[in-house]
Amino acid sequence: MLPRLYIIIPCYNEEEVLPITSQLFREELEKLIARNKVAPDSRILFVNDGSTDSTWEIIRKLSEECELFEGISQSRNRGHQSTLLAGLMEARELCDITISIDCDGQDDIAAMDKMVDEYLNGAEIVYGVRSARRTDTFFKRFTAQSFYRLLNRMGAEVVYNHADYRLVSSRALREFADFREVNIFLRGMFPLVGFKSTCVYYERSERLAGKSHYPLSKMLGLAIDGITSLSIKPIRFITGMGIFVALLSFIGVIWSVIQYFLHNTIIGWSSTVSIICFIGGIQLISIGILGEYIGKIYMETKSRPRYIISERTFDRDEAEKP
Repeated sequence: MLPRLYIIIPCYNEEEVLPITSQLFREELEKLIARNKVAPDSRILFVNDGSTDSTWEIIRKLSEECELFEGISQSRNRGHQSTLLAGLMEARELCDITISIDCDGQDDIAAMDKMVDEYLNGAEIVYGVRSARRTDTFFKRFTAQSFYRLLNRMGAEVVYNHADYRLVSSRALREFADFREVNIFLRGMFPLVGFKSTCVYYERSERLAGKSHYPLSKMLGLAIDGITSLSIKPIRFITGMGIFVALLSFIGVIWSVIQYFLHNTIIGWSSTVSIICFIGGIQLISIGILGEYIGKIYMETKSRPRYIISERTFDRDEAEKP
């Protein structure tokens, strides 16, 4: 029996690129169906993240024109990770496998063929990994590489050069549904699920149209979310730094007492101010890191829904996997 595939595509203000890439996704799905790799009732599921342009209208029109297209819309903008999660959770009971991919056409759509092959060979999760960054500027390449190194050093288990282009089986998704945290970082959470996994490598292209919705500020925010959601190493680092500074301070106290009895003491305004500023800076940074974790705990205790679907282009009951 052929596996039923759902291609999950989060969309936020993609009116420029969606008419182009939607046809590319359709052509790839039709190829997979024609090659008898996936079931004929496989679908492409667009997830609208509260777009302010005509993205949702385009999705509705696409679903009316072709049965391969389906769409759901969040009640408001909640961010890429929440939107992707909404699509995955919506699809997990409707299919056998999902492939998540961004709408901009930068990820190699043809790599889906290899992903499905790896699934048929027994892999439950297949990560799409960039083989090179030739299209990136030096600054983009440097910051992206630093991003992955920082995450790994801080204890977040992520696949290097993998974003959110991946195949996940419905079996893995059912287990993943038990991860209830509100602060989600999907590329660091899926490795925690386990099961057999592998990677498919591809080259990334330029965005086909429109503008990127992930500037440096959002990348930094994503890095902070990933680290604080998956690791307590920053808190341990604060502890270690505190012990180190305390030892230095203790040595300084002993030195100052010795100098006092030797009558070598002088009035040192500059050194005093420097020490105070140094200690004060460390304290403020430490409080900020602790505050980040406390804020995460605060949001988790509220147990707010991670996504709210306001509209669908299909009847979910009729779409249930037989």
